[in-house]
This record gives sequence, C-alpha cells and structure tokens, in this order.
Amino acid sequence: MDSQSQNTSLQRLQNVEKRIVKVLELAGGVMDELSNATGPRKELINTHCLEFMQLIKDIQVTLREEIKSACEYRPFEKCDYSSRISNEICCNKLQYVIAQLDGMKRTIDDYQGSL
Repeated sequence: MDSQSQNTSLQRLQNVEKRIVKVLELAGGVMDELSNATGPRKELINTHCLEFMQLIKDIQVTLREEIKSACEYRPFEKCDYSSRISNEICCNKLQYVIAQLDGMKRTIDDYQGSL
C-alpha cells in the first residue's frame, strides 16, 4: 500500500470517526428531547432520526469500502514460495520417473543379454 493511499484511507477513517461523534450527539439530542418536561417535539425528533440514519448508512458504506480495499492489499503477493515448492515437487517426480525408467531399461538389457 503506498503512502498516498494510506493517507487518503486514514483521512476517510478520520471522517468516519467524526460522523460517529455526530451520531452520538444526535442520539443524545433525541434523548434530551424525549425527556423534555413539555413533551418531545415531533419534527425535531424526526429530523434527528433522519440525519442519524443517513450518517449510519454513510459510515457503513465507507467502512465497507475501507475493509474491501484493505483486503485487496496482499503483503506477500510477490512471494515465490509456492512456485518454488511446486517446482521442487515436479523435480522430485521427474527424478522418480527417471529412476523407474532406468530400472525398466536394466530389466530389458538383462533380458536381452540372457537370450
């Protein structure tokens, strides 16, 4: 992950943090309004709830994108371990086949020599 994408990712996560604080403030505002001695103002609660839900949706979308982009980053993508192991296994198989062929050739030579 290059430093530019890390910076933008950190900025997006910082914005999410600010939205979470705003969500908590909205929830507190609704609680204050519900505990109001004169009774809650329906339009204010509706406004706070709509903003709350929109912020929650924005937070979810941003976090999903950040998680997805983090999953796309693979620190070992240039590692050649699996290729090397696969090649080593193939070499071992070839050595085994060559040994079997050599054994068959000796058997044929021994048979032809006894004729």
